[in-house]
Amino acid sequence: MHIKSMAEYMANGETPEVLFWVGCAGSFDQRAQRITKAFAQILDKVGVKFAILGKEEMCTGDPARRAGNEFLFQMMAYNNIQTLNGYEVKKIVTACPHCFNIIKNEYPPLGGNYEVIHHTTFLQQLINDGRVKLKGGGEFKGKKITYHDSCYLGRGNGIYEAPREVLAALDVELIEMKRCRTNGLCCGAGGAQMFKEEEAGNTRVNFDRSSEAIETGANIIAANCPFCTTMLTDGVKNKEKEDSVAVLDIAEMVARSLAD
Repeated sequence: MHIKSMAEYMANGETPEVLFWVGCAGSFDQRAQRITKAFAQILDKVGVKFAILGKEEMCTGDPARRAGNEFLFQMMAYNNIQTLNGYEVKKIVTACPHCFNIIKNEYPPLGGNYEVIHHTTFLQQLINDGRVKLKGGGEFKGKKITYHDSCYLGRGNGIYEAPREVLAALDVELIEMKRCRTNGLCCGAGGAQMFKEEEAGNTRVNFDRSSEAIETGANIIAANCPFCTTMLTDGVKNKEKEDSVAVLDIAEMVARSLAD
């Protein structure tokens, strides 16, 4: 599969339907790369004309702004906006809720105005439009699955139904955790727990969240964020449940369920 860059599209005088913003985790983290590949395979299989920025894609500046470095954030954001506007990008899809949130909500005041869609919403639209066709009685039919609401998609942007509708289309048995939707519990990554020493407390927040997911009796924990996937996987390993409980991104589940 050859994925074209925006530069290649422009050189050929063409315009893609959507720009796939891959994000740092999806680009460099080996586990998250599998999510990137799964989503790209879906887009390619169903004929969505999409492009990436490739080496022109830089950090959104989200970690800098969350850490309080406003100057660094604005420098990164302006560079990205200049690139995106130079290609006259109108529609962006991303598999990272952090990239989704900052491009959608925090780039407009700086001159970056785009239609930004999280990949679970895009998958729901593709299923509803009949472009994504799923196997009847597919791999996940009837499986007990629990869904983790990531903070930046759920509480940050109020998107709760689209991921659940995709899971419903896979015909799974969805079992909700006691803390879900507006009451969902953070996995810890959004608070930078992936990158710094633990703070005082009785347990790691990702261990707590993973325990809740395991207690549902689900065989699969469905996620929508590469950082959540890593944090929940670590929590499952801490409980020594990695042989019986898998953590999968919804895009990976859809990719494995595509009709021939």
